[in-house]
Order: sequence, then structure tokens, then C-alpha cells
Amino acid sequence: MPMLPKRMKFRKQQRGRLRGNATRGNYVAYGDYGLQALQPKWLTARQIEAGRIAAQHFLRRQGKIYIRVFPDKPVSKKPLETRMGKGKAEVDYWAARVKPGTMLYEISGVTEEIAKEALARVAQKMPVKCRFVGRRLSV
Repeated sequence: MPMLPKRMKFRKQQRGRLRGNATRGNYVAYGDYGLQALQPKWLTARQIEAGRIAAQHFLRRQGKIYIRVFPDKPVSKKPLETRMGKGKAEVDYWAARVKPGTMLYEISGVTEEIAKEALARVAQKMPVKCRFVGRRLSV
């Protein structure tokens, strides 16, 4: 089941712009290894769910997967062959805004080789270039 907010203050949003690099959510916080986005993009709830399923299927109930992005942006789309005007269209899907550097998924409780393979399968489902990162040790 794709993720979406339980409730929103406003039903529809303007598109906005994705500029700059991620300043928050750009390091491995919960797991041991992570998948980091290298390009800006909107990730749909379906794409996020597809990545989760790919990781869980490969891991076979070992380790833990953390999803670090949430689709909180409503994206509307007019039906095909509809004339211009008549107001803003209804919400078609939900998207998460992803800036370069944003951590998408994290994995803990497995070896580095297994985590690397699992996140490689997740990266194939993503519409952005990604890289595998490990936890930074604080000095």
C-alpha cells in the first residue's frame, strides 16, 4: 500500500522548485548502511513502495529497513483530452521531494555485502542516480 499523509491542511499545492543540496536527512542516522540520492527529483509513493518491496524480498526477513523519505506533496493531473480551464485538477499521486544528498533508505542488522546487494536492487527501482554509503563514525 503506497504511503500518503493521514490528513493535510490544504488539499492541493503549487509545484515549487527543487534547488540546492539536502542540508537535512543527508547522513546515515538509523541503520548501518544507506542509499543516498545524487540528483533532484520527485519520488512517487509507488516508487518508494517498489524499493521497499525489492529490499524486503532480497533480505528475506533479516535485518531492518528504514525509509527516510515520505511522500507529502500532492501532485494533480488533468485527465487526457480535457480542455484548458475549469480549475485545478484533482490529486493524481503523492510525491516526496528529493534533493541531491538525501538519504532514501537505510539498512541495519546485515553484513555490508548483503546490504550493498539489497540497496543495489532498490537503486534500480529509483528514478535518480544513487550511491551506497556507510555510517560515518564520529570522532
